[in-house]
Amino acid sequence: MPLDPSAVGATGDVRTISWNSKDALLYAVGIGAGQADLPFTTENTKDTRQVVFPTFAVVAGSGTASPGKSAMSQIGTFNFALLVHGSQAITLARPIPVEATATTQDKVVAMYDKGKAAVVVTENEVRLDSGELLWTTRSSAFIRGEGGWGGDRGPSGPQNEPPDTAPDHEVTLQTSPDQAFVYRLSGDRNPLHTDPSFAALGGFDRPILHGLCTYGFTGRALLGALVDGDVTRFHHIEGRFSSPVLPGEALTVKAWRTAAGEAVFTTSVGDRVVIDQGLVRFT
Repeated sequence: MPLDPSAVGATGDVRTISWNSKDALLYAVGIGAGQADLPFTTENTKDTRQVVFPTFAVVAGSGTASPGKSAMSQIGTFNFALLVHGSQAITLARPIPVEATATTQDKVVAMYDKGKAAVVVTENEVRLDSGELLWTTRSSAFIRGEGGWGGDRGPSGPQNEPPDTAPDHEVTLQTSPDQAFVYRLSGDRNPLHTDPSFAALGGFDRPILHGLCTYGFTGRALLGALVDGDVTRFHHIEGRFSSPVLPGEALTVKAWRTAAGEAVFTTSVGDRVVIDQGLVRFT
């Protein structure tokens, strides 16, 4: 068993990252924004200040990190082809700047033994050079074939389940057949999303959409539905990836307001749920 459960608590080096206006604009069109979203997709529209989608946090600074080890690099060896993104959460301390230099540091916070697989949970903290916190992320990686050491199975059971009522908001957004070719330019060049032969090795008839692209579309829909596009009011989003999406499919995001400043959500393609256990916090 090549994973090392004692790696829980391991931290990565503090590294420097940066991003600029163009990075934020490219991400915006990568998650389907356009003419209807000028504050996010342009920097030179009259009387319109550029702002950044909250889910940009998952790609900000991609490819710019200064040298240093990550926490994830310390968990042991495994076959990356057997790793899938399980879940993703973002908690924002403030709106994301259009451009910045910041520091990032990740930490392994849990490792669960699922028997025939392992789940590795990491958290990452991003701060401005001044020390001001920008956001934290929490993600889980599901790694097939890496369980069986007799460890804690981790939490299970229902989480953030929608009520048995009609949703308070329902938004359908269309992805493009070529969506992955734009989204990949924000950092994730995995050929699973563009190369038919590589996708076939993974058991797919054709390349699938990045899970975090689906996540970005979802965040865009929720931002508009819950806070009318106001990034200062959007504070937290989390969800679990439950099924792959093919480029060109339409995503339907349903949200139920469950408390003041809180909603649960799902994202579906037709009757197939592709993101579940969704939770948003806002003001």
